[in-house]
Amino acid sequence: MSIAENQLEITRDEIRETYRRIAPYIRRTPVVSVASSDFGLSEFPLSLKLELLQHTGSFKARGAVSNLLRREIPKAGIVAASGGNHGVAVAFAAHRFGKPARIYVPTVAAKTKIARIRSYGAELVVGGDLFADAYAESQKWAEQSGAMMIHPFDQRETMLGQGTVGLELEEQVPELDTLLVAVGGGGLIGGIASWDRGKTRIVGVEPERAPTLTRALEAGRPVDAEAGGIAAGSLAPRRVGELMFPLAQKYVERVVLVSDDEIRAAQQLLWTEIRVATEPGGAAALAALASKRYQPKKDERVAVLVCGGNTDTIDFANQV
Repeated sequence: MSIAENQLEITRDEIRETYRRIAPYIRRTPVVSVASSDFGLSEFPLSLKLELLQHTGSFKARGAVSNLLRREIPKAGIVAASGGNHGVAVAFAAHRFGKPARIYVPTVAAKTKIARIRSYGAELVVGGDLFADAYAESQKWAEQSGAMMIHPFDQRETMLGQGTVGLELEEQVPELDTLLVAVGGGGLIGGIASWDRGKTRIVGVEPERAPTLTRALEAGRPVDAEAGGIAAGSLAPRRVGELMFPLAQKYVERVVLVSDDEIRAAQQLLWTEIRVATEPGGAAALAALASKRYQPKKDERVAVLVCGGNTDTIDFANQV
């Protein structure tokens, strides 16, 4: 390992210390054991880590709070670009610590996420078709204003926060063989890999129309990929982060691609069987199992990270 790589390495001790810092401001999300047969699968031990029950409806709150506690915040406040969930998390963290925040999101961001960003009092700018467009505008504002950028995935403090998901899961399901994790920019799977370090088989799951890590692994480096599909609001940043990529090469056993229809079917399964309403990205990891694109062996102990629930699937105003 080179000196530069060693400086960038995220250690278990750092993740443990980050968890100590952020614990008062986040939720320790539950794990539920379910019958794999309820999802039409063969019998194997299956657990769901319900990170959609985190503050702001996704794991992103961990990374956002980590940034505010580990970095010096300028008077100009903070700025972030997001497909939606990171923006909600940064707005939440800024509100919690009394800091001004400006959030840029693309036009594909879900209305429910836009509403939640506004509910925390952040200034919101909507524009551009993709995350990359919002990110470019956020960079301009950071340079102009002096505000501190909080990157949604390609930043050390962000990955340290996301790595605490792995810490919790190890305590909750200590005897685990395989973990399925949805991949967008890779901050979540990179943070978890930094904690796990090969102890568990880590399987990344991406939408077919947003194969960012798949293309990066094929090319041997982060490269641009298609950024579309039903989960574009959370799993389509165009390319994975530079920081997480060496971790993926080392610790992610494989990446499975799932279709939009398979993601929709997984959303329906989660609602039908355990009454959990997820956004498309939140159901992507389960889609790999439900579609049998990843098939566990008999008695393989599997966990699925259900990572996001910012959706308007249920209309509470029209019920009987």
